[in-house]
Parts: sequence; structure tokens; C-alpha cells
Amino acid sequence: MADMETVKKLEDTSYKIRHDLLNFIYRIGMGHLGGELSVVEVAVALYYKYLNYDIKNPRWEDRDRLVLSKGHCSETLYTIFADLGAYTMDYIVEHFEVLDKSQFGMHSNRKYCPYIEASAGSLGHGLPIAVGMALGARYQKKNWRTFVIVGDGELDEGTNWEALMAGAQFRLGNLVAVCDKNRLQMTGETNAIMNIDPLDEKLRAFGWDVIVIDDGNDMEQVCAAFEKLPEPDYTVRRRPTFIISNTVKGKGVDFMENNHKWHGGGIAKEQLDEALASVKKNRRVR
Repeated sequence: MADMETVKKLEDTSYKIRHDLLNFIYRIGMGHLGGELSVVEVAVALYYKYLNYDIKNPRWEDRDRLVLSKGHCSETLYTIFADLGAYTMDYIVEHFEVLDKSQFGMHSNRKYCPYIEASAGSLGHGLPIAVGMALGARYQKKNWRTFVIVGDGELDEGTNWEALMAGAQFRLGNLVAVCDKNRLQMTGETNAIMNIDPLDEKLRAFGWDVIVIDDGNDMEQVCAAFEKLPEPDYTVRRRPTFIISNTVKGKGVDFMENNHKWHGGGIAKEQLDEALASVKKNRRVR
């Protein structure tokens, strides 16, 4: 188990990221706040604790790789990069979706942002890419891990299931997938559009070890899940790990929570003020 002081620090960071993210989306006028807010705890736990990563050296050869397959939620990562000191938020806003100097887009682009491991946006490709990265680490005799974050709606895509078979076939113990399972996608409930449950049983049948986080917006539970991961060792072939993180779309903002209409779009000034007040009210204090 992670110590509670670490959990508290990560919770404080999650609060700040939510606050900064809302201001960021207001300034750029576009985003996918529902999924961006639901994945905050997992992303914060990784970048501030569990990812072997140096923000000052994004192409460090022995770093852990994190692929954000649900690439429409890249603004969460940009906010984290700014908080870690890679950029100022003003710089990101200035270079967001601008034709002549577009370094940051609504969907992440590795070509223009060195902190992005794989370009994403067309859903279903991140897990296959991560399988290739993990296999590459073995061939290079490297012990770094590959993490990949997918959305539950994204699991509608068949390429994910091919990648799940490949990850198990090659026994990629250095591969960790996380599903941000907020149960909603752009047009409604995920299970009404394409039922993926029982997801845990399907993943085990495909040859993966499965860890279920009952509340993926509870930092203590998130840390407990990551603490269970085996040490990476390219010489050991074992089942890859899949973490199912049950989250709330729009987490922290009362009028966005569990509302698929906040899958994408901008936020007006009066909505921003209400959202920031809601995030402050809902902040966890231990």
C-alpha cells in the first residue's frame, strides 16, 4: 500500500490539475472535459509517482512509456506537463490548434510535442502500439514498462482485442493497460451502445491478469492498484496486466458528472465559475 502522505500529496495535485484543466479548456474554447476529468487520478498517480520518467529529459532511453490511447483527452496531459514545468500554460494556449505553430492539438501529436509517446485520436490504436513498444523493450533487453490508457467506449474497436491477444501471446509482463471505465461515450451509455461487460472475465479469458479499482477517482485505491504491479524484468515472461479503473465522467463538477453531453465542447465563463466552485466543494480532505 502507498503511504497516506503520498496519497494526500497526489490528491492535492489532482485538485490542482482539475482546477487548471478547467481554466485551460475555458481559454482554448474546446475540449473533452468529461473524459479528461475522469482520468485525472490515474494520470496524476502515474506522472507524479509510478512512472519512471524525467520531465526534463522526455526522450531518456530508459524511461517508462505512457501511451494515451484515448487521445481526445490530451488536455489532461498538457495540464500535467505544464504543472511539472515543461511549459507554461500561457505557452500551451498560445500554441494550441494554431495552423502556423500548432504544437498542441485536441488530439496528441508526437511529431510536435516530445512528451507524447504516440499520436492518438483515431481510437483503438494505442493498445496495439503499446504492445509493440513492450515487445521492443524485450528485444532491446530493457526493463522499462509500457503503460497505455484506453477508454471503455474505445474498446468497441476490434484492434484492441487483437492487441489483447498479442500481449498475452508474447507474455508481455512489462505491459500495463488501464481502462478509464466511466461508462459513457459520446452518444450515450457504453453498454447500451456496445456492451463490453463482464470486462474482467473477458480480459482474463484473453490471458491477462486483471486488477479492478472500484473507485478510480479515489487516489488511495488507485495507488493500491499500482502498488500491486510486479517489478519489470525483460527476462521474465508473464501475463500482462490490465487495470479496470471505474470512474465518473466529469468527475468533480456536479453538473458534468455522469452526463454524456459533456463528452466534448467548450465551457462558458459562468459555467467555469460554477465548475471551479464545484471542484473546490468536492475536494477530498483527509
